[in-house]
Amino acid sequence: MREQSYMHKPVLLAECMEGLNIRPDGIYLDGTLGRAGHSREIAKRLTGGRLICVDRDQAALEAAEERLAPWRDRVELVHGNFCELDAILDGLCLGRVDGMLFDLGVSSPQLDDPSRGFSYMADAPLDMRMDKTDTLTARTVVNEWPQEELRRILWQYGEERYAPAIAGAIVRARDQREIETTLQLVEIIRSAMPASALREKQHPAKRSFQAIRIAVNDELAAVDKMVRAAVPRLNSGGRLAVISFHSLEDRIVKNALAEFAKGCTCPPDFPVCVCGKKPQVRLVNKKPIAAGTAELEENPRARSAKLRVVEKL
Repeated sequence: MREQSYMHKPVLLAECMEGLNIRPDGIYLDGTLGRAGHSREIAKRLTGGRLICVDRDQAALEAAEERLAPWRDRVELVHGNFCELDAILDGLCLGRVDGMLFDLGVSSPQLDDPSRGFSYMADAPLDMRMDKTDTLTARTVVNEWPQEELRRILWQYGEERYAPAIAGAIVRARDQREIETTLQLVEIIRSAMPASALREKQHPAKRSFQAIRIAVNDELAAVDKMVRAAVPRLNSGGRLAVISFHSLEDRIVKNALAEFAKGCTCPPDFPVCVCGKKPQVRLVNKKPIAAGTAELEENPRARSAKLRVVEKL
């Protein structure tokens, strides 16, 4: 891995720092440490405060030792899945914190390391695990899951319009011999798609690889669980900032935050509230924050990024 690949500016960095409204003596959590770009900026702003950095990927934690070295006295590194937020905070004897940041999806170091099996551009064993201690791999999904389940995840998680054809092609291919590598899978996906689709600007395997990666890491369920755990663990005035990269994630985040902001769950035709639920957050930004022109020129990955921020009441 080239060191400069870690030095790229993280997505929506200024907007995240503004959204978190960091207090120098506050306690903050970066639930998706990645290459520590956001964490560095949070740590720089702390004096008497504390930063908890969480990642499923042990490699990210090891790399952070060097990247966060100047601020290591105020940083705690934790190997874990952000959907286990309650257990992580309980394990650190922390009741509530002053801010949390989550940058969803696969991190650039994972994509850039061909051996991890996330990329459809390089040949590698079918893996796609964000946490190498997990047991489910892309190889298992591709070779063992039923055709209907493959079709479902390709359609639902990848929004792949050729999902039925691709799922059928995968099953026919694996009946001949086990599918072991990323490029084997790419060729099978290509074979199932019409010529018109192969001429599109987007790589033909992009949506399918996204879908399989989401299934392997159970990403959507983890996002919903994380948001619902995060809000109750914020101090009054604390901020939650979440960056999503595709519509499925963003919809989960948007809906969960809207529930916390609304409070009352009574049917609309009830004349008065009987549930007694009060709003727990206010939406800092009604619409998601997107990257500006300058950032898009510098970092094309930011094009699909959406940032939502709420403040605990």
